[in-house]
Amino acid sequence: MTATFKMFHGPNDAGNAMRRQRVLLLAAGLVVSALFAGCGSKPKTEAPTQAAERLYQEAKDDIQSGSWERAAKSLERVEGLAAGTLLAQQAQLELAYVQWRADERTPAMATIDRFIKLNPSSPALDYAMYLKGLMNFNSDLGLFGAISGQQLSERDQRAARDSHQAFKQLVEQFPSSRYSPDARERMAFIVNSLAEYEVHVARYYYRRGAYVAAAGRAQQAVSEYQQSPAIEEALAIMVQSYDRLNLTELRDAADRVLRKNYPDSRFIGREIGSSGPTQPWYRRLWPF
Repeated sequence: MTATFKMFHGPNDAGNAMRRQRVLLLAAGLVVSALFAGCGSKPKTEAPTQAAERLYQEAKDDIQSGSWERAAKSLERVEGLAAGTLLAQQAQLELAYVQWRADERTPAMATIDRFIKLNPSSPALDYAMYLKGLMNFNSDLGLFGAISGQQLSERDQRAARDSHQAFKQLVEQFPSSRYSPDARERMAFIVNSLAEYEVHVARYYYRRGAYVAAAGRAQQAVSEYQQSPAIEEALAIMVQSYDRLNLTELRDAADRVLRKNYPDSRFIGREIGSSGPTQPWYRRLWPF
């Protein structure tokens, strides 16, 4: 005969087991509800400030890699999202730089002019003026090539003068700026280049027998750019043009000035252009 044993639980044990079972069922229900709620909810919208900072960093990365167009788009969005903040000002400056590097000079000039107009007390105003000068300065590289014999348009001269004006405003308003020393050097370079251009034109007229026009352009160079190295040749063109026109008094006066200021001038007693074009002065300073 086999004995059968039955396990007996007292009243307390049975109640505790039932309570534990209800707790477990309740916890499982809460987990399932949370999962369903998470699946049905919409993702949080990024705050404008966070979006602006993220886009600005993306733009900086694009600038580093030379992706100018993509950087410009990001910076334009940063301006809108962070309007009225320093970040928006920085984005505007960066945008002008990016547009310039992308060879979009007209939009770049509009952007930098807008920055200067809207932010007269910005701590970056000196950089903005410097950047404006650089935009015109580099746009005017055609001027320096043109001096060597290429055609030069009036627009090139305007770019050079606009560049000089921007640099001048910078050094006058912010003489201690970190950008002012370079701006001063570029101003001198521009002045000498404009003087050389006037002499280039005067030489062109002289070689074609237009002596009145040649003397006039040479005189303009002497009047406007007295400290330029190009003035030596300008005086020589005046001497020889007046000689061809039989204006002896004007010829002698120009000759006296030439000999007094340049007693060892290579142009004294030599026909303009008789030994071919001389090397432009700027080749000795900044060869490119």
